[in-house]
Amino acid sequence: MDSTPPVFIGAEEVEKHLHRASLLLPALEAALANFSAGPTGGVVQPVRTVVPVHRHGGFLGVMPAYSATDDALTTKLVTFYEHKKDSSVPSHQATVLLFEPSNGSLKAVLDGSVITAKRTAAVSAIATKLLMPPFAEVLCILGAGVQAYSHYDIFTELFTFKEVRIWNRTKEKAVKFANSVNGPVQVCSSAQEAVTGADVIVTVTMATTPILFGDWVKPGAHINAVGASRPDWRELDDELMKNSVLFVDSREAALTESGDVILSGAEIFAELGEVVKGTKPALPEKTTVFKSLGMAVEDTVAAKFVYDSWSAGN
Repeated sequence: MDSTPPVFIGAEEVEKHLHRASLLLPALEAALANFSAGPTGGVVQPVRTVVPVHRHGGFLGVMPAYSATDDALTTKLVTFYEHKKDSSVPSHQATVLLFEPSNGSLKAVLDGSVITAKRTAAVSAIATKLLMPPFAEVLCILGAGVQAYSHYDIFTELFTFKEVRIWNRTKEKAVKFANSVNGPVQVCSSAQEAVTGADVIVTVTMATTPILFGDWVKPGAHINAVGASRPDWRELDDELMKNSVLFVDSREAALTESGDVILSGAEIFAELGEVVKGTKPALPEKTTVFKSLGMAVEDTVAAKFVYDSWSAGN
C-alpha cells in the first residue's frame, strides 16, 4: 500500500486550478462519448445511490466511477437539502475522493462543490454548442444560485449573446446576481417574462413543480434543464417535455431519477455522448431539451484534471 497520506484540495485551490470551466471541455466531451459507447468506452458507473435523510428533508448521494481512458477512480459524496431555512448553508455540498486505481489507496480529498458547479456548467455548454439555434441572441437563466453563476461564466465566455436575462423566486437574489457578474443582466419579474423570445434557457432551480411551460418557449429554442434531480421533482411541464427533442446525459439515470422525464412520459431521443460521437444527430433546428442529472464520470475527469494541475504546481 502507498503510505503517502492523501492531500486535501479545498475550494479555493480547486477554483484556482479550474478558474475557467471551459478547461474541462475536451476531457468531458471524451468522457460523455466513452460513457455512451457502452463497455468498449471503459466507463464504469452505477446510477447514484441516494439515501433520504427523512427527519431533515435532505438526501445523501453516492457517486462512484472509473474511467479506463483516464485511469481515474473516484467517488463523490453529495448532500442536497430541498428547503433550507438557514440560507447561509448551500443546498448542495459535495466532496470527491480520488483513488490510485492500481492499488486502491486514497490520493486526494477534493472540495466537490466547485467541481460540481464547473463540470455541470461545462456539460451544459457542450449540449448548447451542439443543440442551440444557429443565431442565438438571448440567454435566459431561471434560478440565481451557485449553478446560475457557473453557467453564466462559461456561457458568456463561449457564446455571444446580445441579452442575458435572469429570474429567481426571490427577486433580491436575482438582483444580487445581476450586480455581481461581469456584464449586463436584465432582472425579470416573472419566469414567463424571462423566457419569452429566449433562444437558450437554463433552469437551475430547487423547484419541485414546473416553473417553465411549453407555451412560453420560442420554437427552436434550446433548454438546459439542470434542477429537479429527484423522480418526483419537476422544472418543465408535460407540454415542453413532449414537444421537444429530448437529450440526456444517461438514459438509465434519467429513467430512474428525473421527474421531468418519468412523470411526463417523454421519449428520450439520445444521450449527449451519442451526439458528441456522431452516432445521433443534434437537430439544432428543433426545440431541444438537455436534461442534465450529472454523472459520476464527469466528477472523475474533473477531479483528475484538478489533481494533475495541483501536482504539477507542487
